[in-house]
Parts: sequence; C-alpha cells; structure tokens
Amino acid sequence: MLRRDLLKSAGVPMLAHSAHSMAPAAPGGDLGAARIMKSYTAEDHRRRLQNIARCERGIHKCLRRHLITGYIPGQAAYNLAEYPCRKPYDPGEADERELDRLYRGGIRLIHIMEDWNDLLRLFGGDKFTAVNPAGLKRFVSMVHKRRMKILLYASTGYFQYGDPDLKDEWVRGLPGKVGQSAHWRLVRCSPASAGWRAYMLPRTLGILDEYGVDGLYNDWGYRPLYNNANPPTKDEVLAFEETAGHDAALEDLLGLIYSEVKRRGGIYKMHADRNNRPLTRLQLYDYLWVGEGIASSDKVRLETKNHPPYVIPCFDLSRDKLENEDEMYLHTIPYMQFPLLLGGQPFTGERAAIPGVQYLTEEQDWLLRRWRAMWKYYQAHPEGPFAYGHWDSFPPRPKVRETHAHWLSHYLPLVEEGTWAYLEISESDFFRAPLPAEVVASCFANLETYLVLANYGKVAAKVETAASYVSTLAPPGPPRQTWMIAPRSFSILRTSGG
Repeated sequence: MLRRDLLKSAGVPMLAHSAHSMAPAAPGGDLGAARIMKSYTAEDHRRRLQNIARCERGIHKCLRRHLITGYIPGQAAYNLAEYPCRKPYDPGEADERELDRLYRGGIRLIHIMEDWNDLLRLFGGDKFTAVNPAGLKRFVSMVHKRRMKILLYASTGYFQYGDPDLKDEWVRGLPGKVGQSAHWRLVRCSPASAGWRAYMLPRTLGILDEYGVDGLYNDWGYRPLYNNANPPTKDEVLAFEETAGHDAALEDLLGLIYSEVKRRGGIYKMHADRNNRPLTRLQLYDYLWVGEGIASSDKVRLETKNHPPYVIPCFDLSRDKLENEDEMYLHTIPYMQFPLLLGGQPFTGERAAIPGVQYLTEEQDWLLRRWRAMWKYYQAHPEGPFAYGHWDSFPPRPKVRETHAHWLSHYLPLVEEGTWAYLEISESDFFRAPLPAEVVASCFANLETYLVLANYGKVAAKVETAASYVSTLAPPGPPRQTWMIAPRSFSILRTSGG
C-alpha cells in the first residue's frame, strides 16, 4: 500500500483499484476498465495509442496531464432525512423512486452527510451509529440493487461539544468558548491525540463493517498543529515535524484510515474546508469535495484547477448565485471535474424547529434564519419545487437535474477509462493562432480525441484549430477549424475523423 501511494503521489499513473469497480457503464453495458483490458481489439489499441501520440507530440506544455482510471463522475449528496428530527427516517417507496431518477441521470455514487447518525443522541445512539439502523441498512440495499455506491459521513476531527464521551484533552483550546451554528456545537479534535485516536478509529471502521457501505466521506474538522495559538494538550504525542506545508500527524491518521478503507475495497472522499486540499505528501483520498463556503464559482475554479484528481465541486449556492444553469459546468468540465448533484428527499428546513434542541437566536445565526425560511416555504409549497441541501439555491431553481444529466452525458465520453487528459494547454501545435487571453483549451484522448474550449471572458472569442473538428452539441454541423466561443461559455469538439 505504501509503495502504491508513493507512486501515486509522484504522478505515476496507476491502474484502477477495486474501489471503483462499479464505475459508470460504458456504451454497450461493459465497465470501462473491463472494455480496455478484455475487449479492445488490436485496432482499438492502435487507434487509442495513435490519438495519444498526437497529443504527446503536439502538446508541449499544459497545466496538468492525467491518465483517467477508476473515475466515477456522476456523484450526488443524498438527503436521506433531516436531523435533528421528530422521528427517525424510514426509507421507502419515495427513496426507491428517487434512486431510480438519480440512476437515470447518470449518478453512480452517492454519499449521505451526518444526518444518518444520532449526533445529539436523540434516539439512543451517537455520532457513529444510525438513527434507524434497520432503515439505513435497507437504504444501502436499495442503492446496491441499482449497482450504485454509497458512502457515509465520518469525520476524523469534528465532535459535538457536550457529548458525554468528549474529553477536553482531545481538543486544543478546551475548556473554552465553542462556536455554534444551527444544532451544531462542534469542536475539532487533534490528530495527534492518542485518546482521540483510540476512541474514533474503531468506531469509524465500525461504520464500514456494520452498515455494509462502500466507503466514507470525511469532513475532516481539522485545525493545523503548526503555528497553533493553543498549546498541545497532555494527550497529544507530537511524533512528527509539523510545517506550514505539511500536516504530518494528520497524514499519519488519514493513512491509517485510507489503508483500512482500501483493504475493504472501499472509496474515501475528503473535504478539507472551502477550496483546500490536505497538505500531505501522500494523496490519501479518492475524491476531494471543494466549494463549501465560497461565494464565487470563479474562485472555486481558480483555486482548485491544479488540485490532484479527482475533484468534486459542490458550489455553495447559499452564498453564490449562478449567472445561468450552465455556469457550473463551464468551471468544471475543462478541468476534468464535474459538480456534485444534491438529491434525495426534499430539504424542508424543519431541522431548525425541533422542540428541545438548543439553538441560537435567528439574529445570531444566518443559517438558522435560512433554514426556517425554507421550512415556511416548504409548508406553503408541498408540491415543490424543492431544495435538496443547505448548499442548494433558495428559492429552488428549476431544471437543475435535467441540466446536470445533460452535461454529464456529454462529459462521460471525455473521461472514459484509459483516457489521457491534458488540462489548460499553453503551448501546442493544435491551434493556427495563439489562444485569446481568456480562453482555456483542454484535450482528452482515447478512442476519440476531444477538445474543450472555454471562454471565461466577457466578449466572444475566436479560436482557429489546426485540425478539423465537429461539435458534440446539437446541432453538430460540418467539420471546421474556426470557432466562435460566446462569452462565459464552452464548446466540446471531437476530431472529425472520429
């Protein structure tokens, strides 16, 4: 495992591992990896290698290049139920229908946020156990019946202040003031705390073993140990040198969990706050969630475009506002990213109005104000349209799912198993004239060669390609070499011989 991780962190392409053995089916019903390894003819291999050769020789400089393996682009955060709540969730026919809709829209991996667990111990559990164990297992079976993957939330740092199991020596700065929002009173436990590790690790792995899920989503809840204003606690063992660019104790902790997830053939998704990525020397995750708390989709693109794969942006529409429905795809597809879809049961906001739960006042908490406004909206609009998460736009936007499915259908051919991606090309033989300043070009080579041209400027841009291409968007039109890219838009082109 260590050798594999070291090779991966050094940029050496790796074959797909078993965690992604259920990647989206390619045309014809075969899985992408199986198609290349078992069914490609000599002519298929020749064609793929010739397309890659043209890119290797014709693209002289780009931001990043990747061999795409084991990638599941269609992902959704599933609102199984809201928490806190008056009664436990009980998955049923509505979830069966929703999972069918998500599957038809190209979703193959879902994750559930912490609402699956009993964080506040309202129903006799805790943050590592389900509000309704039988109901959760039934839902997992529903997901697997559709050949989809499911991950559950399990943080390596966050813990609810006031929980009877919490010990002050796990957290720098305790006892002291604790931040609060909505029902959360979360502290961040130290990855160097021996006691926290002994408490958290067996319970985290127990989630995998108890509920039969395909992996974990880690909303890390971490404060750097380097240059930390609070002194170490008596429970911390600072075994490694912490620096501004290396979170060493965290790397050790994540490595232990990642190894166990991989040993079970699982998937590990990470969220490292806002647009950050873990400052570790090894890449100890399969997918990285970015975008939470960011009020600009351009900022998400610019700060994450050079992150290692695979990046799953969740544009925070509680703070940002899209210019149009296609904007989030403009920011992602050219950089081999695809945005998270919010789905599941409607997000009603009722969690902000549960008797007996301690809340701040609405004047103190913008999130509480927003959720209570959503609760009023839901009661007045029981037929929808709905929001599906607290990152979703409110009032709800129409056509969200249709747009997501539309662009996913155009994105999947670009990122089939075994594709070489060349992101943000800066020097190449692919163009008859230099690219305009605000235009980005990325190339994807496999059995077909695709060129994505994105114009991030506010005026139309003219691009002249050296080879002839056809548009993959309707109407495709005849092969050509001159392309006018409208402001804040993008085109997906395919070589005319494909």
